[in-house]
Amino acid sequence: MNPTLSELEAKATRQKAAFGGDAHIVCDNLVRIYKTEGVEVVALQGLDLLIDKGELVAIVGASGSGKSTLLNVLSGLDVPTAGVARVAGTDLLSMSARDRLRYRRSVVGFIWQQTARNLLPYVTARENVELPMKLAGLGGGAGARRERAGELLELLGVGDCANRKTPEMSGGEQQRVAIAVALANSPQLILADEPTGELDSETSEQVFDALRKANRELGVTVVIVTHDPLVSEQVDRTVGIRDGRTSSETLRRADAEGQIIAEEYAVLDRVGRLQLPRDFMNALEMERRVRLELESDHIGVWPAREEPSDD
Repeated sequence: MNPTLSELEAKATRQKAAFGGDAHIVCDNLVRIYKTEGVEVVALQGLDLLIDKGELVAIVGASGSGKSTLLNVLSGLDVPTAGVARVAGTDLLSMSARDRLRYRRSVVGFIWQQTARNLLPYVTARENVELPMKLAGLGGGAGARRERAGELLELLGVGDCANRKTPEMSGGEQQRVAIAVALANSPQLILADEPTGELDSETSEQVFDALRKANRELGVTVVIVTHDPLVSEQVDRTVGIRDGRTSSETLRRADAEGQIIAEEYAVLDRVGRLQLPRDFMNALEMERRVRLELESDHIGVWPAREEPSDD
């Protein structure tokens, strides 16, 4: 017996893999619009992004590109206007207020650029790390929480700060303690907003080493928003955002001799949009229209021909 049209359609739907598949973070045509004093600002304009579990990724972009908005959406601090945003199977658009609170407490950990925002100044480093466990009702008893806090501080190289309060620590030590706080409830994702923005290069390297250790030894996915080339050059993947969309990706890999090779790609989104680098466009004076030609193994892009004048 031949299958009916509806059965064929159902089979095709089942066989077609959903965008992102098993990716840990999925953003599909993500839109975020802010309204202020009657003016609409489109911060994210159909952004697509996939990040696998256990990746260490840097998000880079100019001021106003949308990278901080993306971080706020992924952290549950902001609600998207449209599209798909999913982290560890959690739909960020459909969460209730209670679900959103639970998500921020147990699924994601957040690190602010300003060290003062990450820690309470009147308690010790260990007590700062214990606090998220107390608030979420995790970590067992006081002894278990104290033990886990000590383990995290040791892992990140600030075990000697356990009994110090914030004013007694350097900026780098404070940020590493902040990473321990973010890790306290064993989140699946760590988000860091310019975590080295207020630090010198040597201290920045120590903070980045702590993030890398959390990623490799604990298996937590780490996404860093940064303008710091020291950070963006040491991750396996750097995602560039321009005008509210992902525009480029730089992938890094080791060659046969152990040398790191970085390859930059333009991002082709789900509807075929491609952002050409501005310096390429300026060099060839490309504006409004371009010519495309399909070759056997590539697509050629040329400036539009000037139409002859009738004069």
